[in-house]
Amino acid sequence: MTTTAMWQEGRRRAEWLDGYAAEYARVANTNIHREFPNSITSLMREPGDAPDRPSRIHPVFFGSFDWHSCVEMHWVLVRLLRSTPGGLPSDAIRSSLDALLTEPALAGEAATFRVRSAHTRPYGWGWALALAHELGTWADPDGRRWSAYFAPLAEAVVEAFVEWLPKATYPVRHGLHGNSAFGMARALPYARARAADGEPALLEAIAGAAQRWFGTDAGYPAAWEPSGTDFLSPALTEAELMADLLAEADFPMWLDRFLPGLAAGEPATLFSPAVVSDDSDGMIAHLHGLNLHRAWGWRRIAESLPEADPRLDLLAEAAARHAEAELGNVSGGDYAVEHWLVAYAVLYLS
Repeated sequence: MTTTAMWQEGRRRAEWLDGYAAEYARVANTNIHREFPNSITSLMREPGDAPDRPSRIHPVFFGSFDWHSCVEMHWVLVRLLRSTPGGLPSDAIRSSLDALLTEPALAGEAATFRVRSAHTRPYGWGWALALAHELGTWADPDGRRWSAYFAPLAEAVVEAFVEWLPKATYPVRHGLHGNSAFGMARALPYARARAADGEPALLEAIAGAAQRWFGTDAGYPAAWEPSGTDFLSPALTEAELMADLLAEADFPMWLDRFLPGLAAGEPATLFSPAVVSDDSDGMIAHLHGLNLHRAWGWRRIAESLPEADPRLDLLAEAAARHAEAELGNVSGGDYAVEHWLVAYAVLYLS
């Protein structure tokens, strides 16, 4: 049985999802087809070696301002189709996805990834495998077909992860795309499913890196959060990952060491939603995402603790507080926010 605060937080999530799902789906469906403005990272080796237009480089994930955001938007649409199909324009969404998730286009994405993957590491990698997992575990004819087409790209991402993780001596701990824990956490469900099918290399690479980097962490300086451009909480990304990897009996003790003031609501900055002063400044606007990522992180940590843990109510209340501050900001504002924030709302709500 959950605590009263956790039950209330769960009920509010269900109500919020019902209320926002159609609008969030509209935003994501619009984004995946919006090619410009667009940000492409490209290494130029000689004069004239400039990138082509986005849709020629990325035949599927050319919208939403950048590759990883477009992957996120596809994940949003599949996730919403699975969790709230009755409240969505499902036929329009399926038609949209069907036009993009084709076999030749995804083969093209796999080929591009193999030569242009480093700038998306590990953030885009993790979201790509999160999308692969949503498709691969969906008992739906369209989902099964799209999953089969996605397989070459998923395989390329797995190979990249398995090659990179053992040789990455140190983790990246900041609150931006390079954060090691967040990318690994997004890839973890796919890694587990793959291991269950007899291919454990990705799961072993993630678990090994997490234990090597984070297993003995203690006294994390979470009072230093947030930095001015964070959209992830460095503390909660790590705690979320370890909650999913450690044994149920071991995680509370790890958390005691990692954030020893948690039961007393410390550090206070980790429990207080960040203030966003300018939505049109893409880096300041990242803080909208920080609030929703914290909502997700507090929720996942609370769900991973035993029923009698005294921190449960505090964490459930923190999750709801951070979400309530942001769910209305996902749409209708500047494109600096609208091209990506919906992924964090749906991550928390669903």
